[in-house]
Formats: sequence, structure tokens, C-alpha cells
Amino acid sequence: MNELAADGFFVASCLTGDETQRLAAELEPFAPSTLRERRGGVRNLLDRSAAVRALAQSTPIRSLVEPILGPNARAVRGILFDKTPDANWKVIWHQDLTIAVRARHEVDGFGPWSLKDGVTCVQPPLSVLEEMLAVRIHLDDCGLSNGPLRVIAGSHRQGRLGAEAIERIRAESRESVVTAGLGEAIVMRPLLLHASAPAESPGRRRVVHIELCAKELPPPLAWHERI
Repeated sequence: MNELAADGFFVASCLTGDETQRLAAELEPFAPSTLRERRGGVRNLLDRSAAVRALAQSTPIRSLVEPILGPNARAVRGILFDKTPDANWKVIWHQDLTIAVRARHEVDGFGPWSLKDGVTCVQPPLSVLEEMLAVRIHLDDCGLSNGPLRVIAGSHRQGRLGAEAIERIRAESRESVVTAGLGEAIVMRPLLLHASAPAESPGRRRVVHIELCAKELPPPLAWHERI
């Protein structure tokens, strides 16, 4: 918890090798490479995959999340990232600022709005983002040459950042490269500045990204998924 508070992230063991391989097999039908789509991710996994719903409620995930968010934490979004030689993308420096909701309702502090894969998304107030966690479970080893996550430690404590502030922080700060082995999880705050480069030795780099929060949204807004 001290590491998360100071740096905005930590890496921890999560699944065994066998558990990781079973999860990867369950998710293979959803993978862009299986569907022959040249994109790097699949959204709405909590809706689409019983395996990911079970994972979100499993002891390995709860043991990472509950000491931080408490016992009322629930999964509110699931995404599969699948970096391959055919979908070897770059992600610029950014914060994760949007959440997925069931429907659009004009509530103070929520906006702007967008639509992603048919799901309504919105930028919530800072108070919501500060009480969220993302758990990124690696289904493959991700070393220095496989497009690992890059972060600026401590940047989550600076609130919501505009483009100029991001450039200033990048110029003044040192980035950290976060590698992870098969079955390991990167636990991070959504406000942490992060990016990734294309893989230098493209192979598969599959990551199950689960966002969690213990906070309910003000009615009539509701999380699109809450497991």
C-alpha cells in the first residue's frame, strides 16, 4: 500500500502458470488475432466472458484489491489487450480518465461523453477516479523488448492533467519501465501517467485489464458493468 501511495503502481504475483494458461485458452475466441482483426484490444469483457467475471471475483484479485479499496470493491470494466506482430501499436502518454456507464444522464461534474464499442463512456469527477484501481494480469511474459508499460511514478498525485502539464512532467521526470512475467499483475491507479512503445521483438503480449471501484455513481448514473 505504501508503494501504491507513493508511486501509483506495484507488481505482484497473481495467477499460477496453469491458471494463466487456462484463462488464456478461455479468452482466445475473443482475441483480435483469432477474429483476424487488426486492432489491439477487446472491450466489455465482463459482459462477454464468464472466465473474466470469475477472475474479477477470485481470491487472487480480491487479495490485491481489498486492502486498498475495501470489501465493497467491484469490477466495473474489463478489457483484453493483445499486442501481436500484426497489431504492434504505440500508446502515447496519458491517464485513464473515462468510465463506462449504462446510459447518459446529465449530472454535475460528469463529462465529456463518448461512445466506445456501443457503450456510453464519460469522464467522471476526480473523486471517482481517485478511488479506482486497475489490475493488469499478464497472460504472457512481457520483458523489455515486448512493448512493456512505461510509467512516471508519483504522477497520479497531480490530479487530472492536460496536454501541457503532461509534457512538462515528462520533461522533468524519469520514466520507469514495468516488466511483468506470465501470471503477474500490475496494479495501478488510473491517474498514473503511462504509455507503451511498439514491441521490438513482436510476439504476443496479452493483458487482461480489470478496473475496480467501491464507489457507487450518483443516480441516475450507474456503472455499465459491476461484478
